[in-house]
Amino acid sequence: MVNFTIDQLRSIMDLKHNIRSMSVIAHVDHGKTTLTDSLVSRAGIIANARAGEARYTDTRKDEAERGITIKSTGLSMYFNYVMTEKELAVQAELNKSAIEAGARIEEAAKVARAEKEADETEAAGEPAPEVEEVADEPAPEEEENTTSAESAMSAADAFADSEVTINEHSYLINLIDSPGHVDFSSEVTAALRITDGALVVVDTIEGVCVQTETVLRQAISERVRPCLMVNKVDRALLELQLPPEELYQAFNRAIESVNVVVATYCDEAMGDLQVSAEAGTIAFGSGLHQWAFTLSKFAKIYAEKFGIGEDKMMQKLWGDNYFDAKGKKWVKKGGEGLQRCFCQFIMDPICKMFDAVMNDKKQKIAKMLKAVGVELKTEDKELVGKPLLKRIMQKWLPASDAVLEMIIVHLPSPVTAQKYRVGTLYDGPLDDEAATAIRNCDTSPKAPLMMYISKMVPAADRGRFFAFGRVYSGKIKTGQKVRIMGPNYVPGSKTDLWVKNVQRTMIMMGRTQEQVQDIPAGNTAGLVGIDQYLLKSGTLTTCATAYPIKTMKFSVSPVVRVAVSAKNSKDLPKLVEGMKRLSKSDPMVLCYMEDSGEHIIAGCGELHLEICLKDLQEDFMGCDVDIGNPIVSYRESVSEKSSQICLSKSANKHNRLYLLAEPLGDEFCADIETKKIDPRGDPKTRGRYIADTYDWDVSEARKIWAFGPDTDGPNVIMDQTKGVDYLLEIKESVNNGFMWASKTGPMCDEQMRGIKFMLQDVTLHADSIHRGMGQIMPTARRVVFASLLTASPCIYEPMFIVDISVPQDAMGGVYSLMSTRRGHVFHEEQQPGTPMMHLKAYLPVSESFGFNSDLGKATGGKAFPQMSFSHWSLFGGNPLEEGSKANVAITATRVRKGLVPEIPGLDRFLDKL
Repeated sequence: MVNFTIDQLRSIMDLKHNIRSMSVIAHVDHGKTTLTDSLVSRAGIIANARAGEARYTDTRKDEAERGITIKSTGLSMYFNYVMTEKELAVQAELNKSAIEAGARIEEAAKVARAEKEADETEAAGEPAPEVEEVADEPAPEEEENTTSAESAMSAADAFADSEVTINEHSYLINLIDSPGHVDFSSEVTAALRITDGALVVVDTIEGVCVQTETVLRQAISERVRPCLMVNKVDRALLELQLPPEELYQAFNRAIESVNVVVATYCDEAMGDLQVSAEAGTIAFGSGLHQWAFTLSKFAKIYAEKFGIGEDKMMQKLWGDNYFDAKGKKWVKKGGEGLQRCFCQFIMDPICKMFDAVMNDKKQKIAKMLKAVGVELKTEDKELVGKPLLKRIMQKWLPASDAVLEMIIVHLPSPVTAQKYRVGTLYDGPLDDEAATAIRNCDTSPKAPLMMYISKMVPAADRGRFFAFGRVYSGKIKTGQKVRIMGPNYVPGSKTDLWVKNVQRTMIMMGRTQEQVQDIPAGNTAGLVGIDQYLLKSGTLTTCATAYPIKTMKFSVSPVVRVAVSAKNSKDLPKLVEGMKRLSKSDPMVLCYMEDSGEHIIAGCGELHLEICLKDLQEDFMGCDVDIGNPIVSYRESVSEKSSQICLSKSANKHNRLYLLAEPLGDEFCADIETKKIDPRGDPKTRGRYIADTYDWDVSEARKIWAFGPDTDGPNVIMDQTKGVDYLLEIKESVNNGFMWASKTGPMCDEQMRGIKFMLQDVTLHADSIHRGMGQIMPTARRVVFASLLTASPCIYEPMFIVDISVPQDAMGGVYSLMSTRRGHVFHEEQQPGTPMMHLKAYLPVSESFGFNSDLGKATGGKAFPQMSFSHWSLFGGNPLEEGSKANVAITATRVRKGLVPEIPGLDRFLDKL
C-alpha cells in the first residue's frame, strides 16, 4: 500500500530544505533500475517480495522485453528520516561551501557588469544622454535587494508555519532512473540537468567502465554531486566466491577509479567531490537481493561494543586497520593471523551468512539470525537457497535504508545546490533578478518563475506530450500565463518566444501522473499544454527581462542516418506528422527532409535508430514505413596546398576572384568544435590564440572573414589581399558564397571540413551596380570549388570508438571481425582479478551496421560492444581516380542524392584570364 497521499506530497514540496532531486547513473547493466526498486518498495508503491524483479521504472513494453532502460523515468516519493547531530553537520558543511561558491559567482558577475558599464561609458562619445542612462541604472538594483530581503523573510515565515503540519523529518525525493546504454546518453544529460545529486552505480566485478566515466563527466560538468553504490556484491560472493580480502581490493579499485575520474573533471565551485567509505558517501550491496550497507550501519553496532565513538569506528572500518584481539589494540600493519577490520567485522559475518544459507546449515542459520536480530515469519522459514538468502539479507541490511541515508545526508537540497549551479544554468548576467531568484531557490509570492523543460514525455493520448522539467524559482501554477523561450531565443527579440497559459501541472510518478494545483521551486514537474510550442527543451519564465537557461550539451552526436518513406503514398501526411512527434519525444534524434525529397532520421547508433523507428511506426504513426539502407555522411577536404592560384570570373565578366586552398589540420578543427577558437568571439583574442598555438601570422589570423558552414564550422576564409579598392563592399557576398560552398561541396554535395581558403587578389568593376551580391556570390562559390579540386581533394568518413569487454578465450573472434570491417584495435588491457579483457578499437560508421550481431556470432555471444562517435578519419584513395575506394563511395552518394554520377570537371569552376 502506498504510504503517502498526494496532498502530503504537495505539502512537503514547500519545505525546500527537505527536497532531494537525484538521478541514478551508471554503465549499461550495472543495476540502476533494480536498485531503484528498493526505494520504490520502501515508499510502498510495489510489494517487498517483488522488489528487484519488478523494475518499476521500466515503463515501456520494449524496456521490459530487452531488459534495458530506454527512456529516463521520473518518480516523486515521500520518506521519513530522522537525522542525527553528525548528519546535520554534514548538510550544514555542504550548505556553507555552497554559500561561499555562490558569493564568489555573484562577485564575479558584479565585476563583469561594472566593467561592461565602464566600457559603454567610454565608447559613447556624447556625454549628455550617457549621464541620464547611468542615473537610471542603479534604481532596479536597489529595488531588487529589497525584494530579495522581503522574500527571504516571507520564506522564513512560510517555513515556520509549515513545520506545524508536516514535521522536519519528512523528506521528498525526486528520483530519475536513467538509461546506461551509450546510444541513449542524451537521456542521461536531460536527467542530470534537472537534478542536484547523482547516485553512481558500479558493478563490483566489472568495475568502472567507459559509460560510467562518460556519465560521471557529464554529471560534474552539470555541477551535480555524486555518491557511489558498489552493486552486485552477491555475484562476487556466490559466483566468484571471492574471500573477504579480495572483495576489499575489488571495492577499493572501483572507488579509486571513480575518484580518478572525479579528480580529472573536478570543479572548484562545488568543493571536494571525492567519494570515500569513511565519509559515508559509498554504499555496498546488491540491488537484486535488496540489501546494502554503509559503514555507518556497522559503526553504530560496533561503537557500543568497543565503547568508542562512532566517528572513530568509521575510520577504523576502512583502509589499513587491524584489530589485535590478544593485545586488545588497533594496529596499522597486518601480522600473523590478523585480518583487516573491514573484512573481520563486516565482510566475514556476511560471507558466513551466505555460506550457511547456501549450504542449508539450519542450526547455524538460526543462531546467526538471533545474533543479528532478524525474525523470520513462518512462511519465510520454509524457503531455501537464494529466496531465503534474499529474505534474510533484506531484513538484516535493507537496501533502502543505506541508499536513503546516503541521499538524504550527503546530497544537497535545491537551496544548497542552486547557489553554485546558477553559473552553469543561467545564460544572462549572474546578478540580475532571475539569477538571484535561482540562486536563492526563491519560493516567495513575488519571486519570478524560472523553469527548465528538459524533455518531453509521450502522454497516453497519441501525439500529445507532457513537458517534464524542474522549477528553479517561483511557482508554476495551473492556468498561469508564462513566457515560453525555445533554444533559439535571443533576449530582446521575438524569435522562438510565445506567451501562453499552462493548462495543468502534475507530479510525475513513473507510470502515472498526479494532478496538483501548483508546484514550487526545487521540484520536478510535468506540464500539459506546453508541447505545441517547444520542440525538445526550453525555458519558462514570468520575468520579462529574464534570459533563457542554457541549452544542454550532449556528449554524442547523431551520425547514423536512414531514409524512411511511406509504404502507401496516402500515408505520407501520417509520416510527416509522425516524424514531428518522434523528434519531440527524444532529446537527440534529428528528423529532416533532404533536398532530394527523402525523409531522414538521424540517431547516435544502431540501437537508438531501431528504437526510434519502432516508436515511429507503433506509437506516432500507426502504420508501417519502408526503411532505406543506412546512410553515412562524408566530409570533403584537401590534403595539400592548391597547385595554382584559381581564378573565377563573375557572370558579367567584370569581376575576378583569385583564391588558394590548404588544409587546416585536425587540431585546428577540434579547437573550433570545442569553441577554444570561438567563431563568434572577439577577433583580437582569437587571432592571438591562433598565432600562439598554430604559428600563424597575427595580422593574418585577425583577418579571418568567416567560419563555415553555418558561421561556426571547421573551415575558414581569410583575406590575404593587398590594397584592393572596394574590398569590404564585397566581403558579405564572398562570405555567403563560401558558406554555401562549404555546406555542399563539389564532389558529393557534402559539407567541407578542415580547409583554409585564402583570398589572393580581387579585380572589381568600378561601378557598384556591377559588383552586387548576384555577381559576386556565385563566383565566390565557384572559386572555392576550383581551389578545392586543385588541392588534391580527399574525403573524411566518421569513425566510431568501440569499447568491447570480452573474455580472453574469445578475443580472436573480435580481431578477425575487426579486420574484415576495416577497424583496428588500438588498446587492450586485462581487468584485474577477472578473465575479462577490455579492448578499444576504431571502426568506420559505414561498416558498423550489423556489427553487434556479427560480433555475437564471432565470439559465441561473449563480447559486449559499446559504440559512440569518435572523430573524422581520412578515407583511403584518391576520389578523382576511377575505381578507387573513395571514388566508389562518392559515386554511391551522388546516385543516392539524385545527382549525375560523375564528379564535375575542374573546367566548370576555373576560368582562364
